[in-house]
Amino acid sequence: CLAKVDPVQFQQAIMNLATNARDAMPNGGELGIRTYRADMGVDFAREHPGAAPGPYVVVAVGDTGIGMDARTQARIFDPFFTTKEGGKGTGLGLPMVYGFVKQSGGTIDVESKPGRGSEFRLYFPLADESVHVEVAVSAKEPLPRAHGPETILVVEDEAPVRRLLVAALRASGYEILEASDAMGAMLWINRPESRIDLLITDVVMPGMSGVNLAELARLRRRGLPVLYVSGYGGETLVGRGVDGSAAILIKPFTDAQLAKKVRQMLDTTPKSTSA
Repeated sequence: CLAKVDPVQFQQAIMNLATNARDAMPNGGELGIRTYRADMGVDFAREHPGAAPGPYVVVAVGDTGIGMDARTQARIFDPFFTTKEGGKGTGLGLPMVYGFVKQSGGTIDVESKPGRGSEFRLYFPLADESVHVEVAVSAKEPLPRAHGPETILVVEDEAPVRRLLVAALRASGYEILEASDAMGAMLWINRPESRIDLLITDVVMPGMSGVNLAELARLRRRGLPVLYVSGYGGETLVGRGVDGSAAILIKPFTDAQLAKKVRQMLDTTPKSTSA
C-alpha cells in the first residue's frame, strides 16, 4: 500500500485528526489509526466528485467520542466552521486536511453518529513502488552529532513526548535537563550552577505557557536561545504570543529534523549569560 504524498502535510493531517479525536473524548476513549488497500468502483467515484475508480491506499482515523449528526457532518470541511468553544478552535484544521488530500489526488469522507464516535477515511491513489523506494532512500538523513558539551533544557508536559525528545537529543550527544512544566523548568534556570545552552519548550502547557516561560528564562539568562515545539502552527501560534521570527518545530517531526535545528541554533547563537 504505497501512496505519493507530501510527508510534512501528511503528518500534520494525521496530527490534526488525532487532536480532534482527543477533543471529542473529554472523558477518555480509544483512538484508532489503520491503513489498508481498497479497490473502489464506479459508485464510489459517483459519490466522491473528482475521484476516479481504481485502487486506493486508505488511512482511517477513528475515535469513540461524542460523534456528529448529519447537519454537522455536512459543514465540517467549511473554512472557519467549528463546534468548539470560543478560542479553542479556528475551524481551519479539517479544511486543511481536505485540501491536502485533494492536492494529493485523493478524497476524504467521514462516518459518524452522535454518541458513537467518528471515523475519517483518507483515500490516496495507489502509487508505483519505485516512487516509494526513491523517497525511502532520500529520507535516510544522518543525525548531526553534538560538537561540544552543550546542555539543553527540555520542557514538555506530555511524558511520552518528553521521553522521545530527551532520547533523541541524548542520542546526538547532548547533556539534558528536563521538566514537565514551567515551574520545574524555573528550578533549573534559577540554579546558578546549572549550565543551559538552549531551552526547548512546548507552547501550550498547563499553568504557564511556553512563551511566558521563555520570557522569564531570558530575564535570568540573557540571550538564552529558545526553540518552541508545538502541534499547532501559523496563526494559532501567533495568537498564543509566539513571535513570527521565533524558532519553531511543528509536531510531529523526525529525530533528524530536531537534531539539525538544535545544531543550527547552537552554532549561530551567542552563549547566554546569567542576569
